[in-house]
Amino acid sequence: MEATVRPSLSACPACDAAPAAEALAAQAQPSDANLALSVPSVHCALCISTVETALANVPGVKSARVNLTLKRATVEAGPDVTSDVLVTALEAVGYEAHELDAGTLSATQTDKAGRDLLMRLAVAGFATMNVMLLSISVWSGAEAATRDMFHWISAAIALPTILFSGRPFFVSAWGALKHKRLNMDVPIVLAIALAVVTSLWETSLSGEHAYFDAALALVFFLLAGRYLDYRTRAVARSAAEELAALEVPRAVRVLAGQEETVAVSELAVGDLVLVRPGGRMPVDGEIIEGQSELDRSLLTGETVPVFVEQGLAVSAGEVNLTGPLLIRASAVGKETSLHRMADLVAIAESGRSNYTTLADKAAKLYAPGVHILSALSFLGWYLFTLDVRTALNIAAAVLIITCPCALGLAVPAVTTAASGRLFRRGMLIKHATALERLAQVDTVVFDKTGTLTAGTPEVTNLDTFSEHELGVALALAIGSSHPLSRSLSAAAQARGITAVEVVDIEEVPGFGTQGVFDGLHVRLGRAGWVGASALGQTSAFLAIGEATPKAVLFEDALREGAVDAVEALRADGKQIALISGDSAGAVEALATKLGITQWVAEALPEDKVQRIQALADQGHRVLMVGDGLNDTAALSAAHVSISPASALDAARVASDIVLLGGDLRPIPVSLTTSRSAIRRIRENFRIATVYNVIAVPLAVAGLATPLIAALAMSLSSITVSLNALRLR
Repeated sequence: MEATVRPSLSACPACDAAPAAEALAAQAQPSDANLALSVPSVHCALCISTVETALANVPGVKSARVNLTLKRATVEAGPDVTSDVLVTALEAVGYEAHELDAGTLSATQTDKAGRDLLMRLAVAGFATMNVMLLSISVWSGAEAATRDMFHWISAAIALPTILFSGRPFFVSAWGALKHKRLNMDVPIVLAIALAVVTSLWETSLSGEHAYFDAALALVFFLLAGRYLDYRTRAVARSAAEELAALEVPRAVRVLAGQEETVAVSELAVGDLVLVRPGGRMPVDGEIIEGQSELDRSLLTGETVPVFVEQGLAVSAGEVNLTGPLLIRASAVGKETSLHRMADLVAIAESGRSNYTTLADKAAKLYAPGVHILSALSFLGWYLFTLDVRTALNIAAAVLIITCPCALGLAVPAVTTAASGRLFRRGMLIKHATALERLAQVDTVVFDKTGTLTAGTPEVTNLDTFSEHELGVALALAIGSSHPLSRSLSAAAQARGITAVEVVDIEEVPGFGTQGVFDGLHVRLGRAGWVGASALGQTSAFLAIGEATPKAVLFEDALREGAVDAVEALRADGKQIALISGDSAGAVEALATKLGITQWVAEALPEDKVQRIQALADQGHRVLMVGDGLNDTAALSAAHVSISPASALDAARVASDIVLLGGDLRPIPVSLTTSRSAIRRIRENFRIATVYNVIAVPLAVAGLATPLIAALAMSLSSITVSLNALRLR
């Protein structure tokens, strides 16, 4: 067991931005009138209606639109409306919200890549059907001028279609050859090119056979596989860009005693910045004036707000809870801790591009073998017949019949089936190679807050209080935005408790809430403030008059299925570790409860990345499961990563797989499914190889007509697809 205790932290809440709301041309607004908010908890049509209605009811708001997919709201409002007002309005109806900098967000949110593939697939399918109809006439016995006419019409259809629809393969193959390597698209492009060249030559010489139909069918099947591959995952935008969009776009600068709202880009080191309750820190700096509590849960994983006062340091992205703070900026812009986290994520993301897929590994063996075999067929037949035309025809038949189509479908057919199976279990596969990497995992690293636990404190000893005491506690807690007060209010109200009449209620920033009840001074807050001794767990204290203060105990409840998931992973032979930014006591208690012997507490984002990289250097393949911004870089650095749907957008974007429900039990299931998927992929490669062993001698012997080549190719493609469906 090990515990690393570190102070402070950095980062910021997460997301992207929604498409711009409909603009009224006649009523152009200033640039700061279009506000973007991340609303990570929206998940249904009712949520959309509730959020839009709440925003529309804010005075000065002209329109509000919610994008469910991106979990963002875009608001068009008058220049006097601030994001703080909108965030407060959403919190009042139960939705967490964070302001986004609309200026850093992508102007276009359309799914261009998916639409492009689908359009090319449709064109290839339409052209293939038409050329097949013409080929039937040729196969049925059309001769001489009629046959030539059908061939030329087929060429007129096939050539522009292949140039348009086959572009993804041409670009990919050229990119591989340019970097002196082979991928699966190289033999595909060579087969298409040789089929087209041979067919044109045969047509110009009034030959009997042409491969236009086979070349188009090849393009169609491969585009179908490519589109299936694309649809198995969400379009993952860069998590680093998501983080950058979360930097606070505006700040209140205090100059010569006067407050002015300025863009964060205008701030300089040494400036005084005022951060009001509910606001996020726009800079790193030191508190010059004020006392408050900071919510670092999304950044460090700490479940309890941290008390801060004059002289203490704060970091960009931390949320000010209870009192105004005057900050002297020590780092702004790219120098802030938040921006350094974005850099960590960008570096970690780039490492994934080095992963070699099973398809590419197969291509390294398959492509040279096919090319050598085709070249030898050409050379052998040329030496045997001294006829270039015959030799080229047979070489083209060998390339087509060796089935790059089946190999091209082997991976996407399986990943689509496996993704469907996992989706029904509540897991969404985002990344194209996630299943392959998931099957290699031997170590699982969990975050604590919001991942293994629910992320919200729950009262554990409500029964030790009388109804009278709970009425006083509820009266003090109900008006506070402090997480512990909110939890206490919800628990008391669920019991049917009614708040008593407490007057002169005042929230003392950083300490708690006080008031007067029946002439007695009552307080709810920190131990030292109410005259009690601090405990070793999360707690607040209720003091009524001169009576001994009583502790309200809180515990971060386990997420559903956490115990079963950890036990299943351990039974599967996986090493398990817990790395959290929370305090050592809280992390140790949870690790003991779950039987996890390796744990690290108070870890900064860079600490988590270093731990992941250290495990990788030791030869471990790490699955990281996390949900906070402090996990974002670690999620990107891990061999494969999972985040819950409740995670903020930056964490979800950085991860390969999203856990759609609140239950953790699908995680071990995903490891089992991924291993089954890899077995099916390898089976598909073997099936394609067997077909080649049977069909290649026919092609080399000169017996493979275009009809036989097209049928063999289609049959092998259907077979690998049916084998993939066994996963369902």
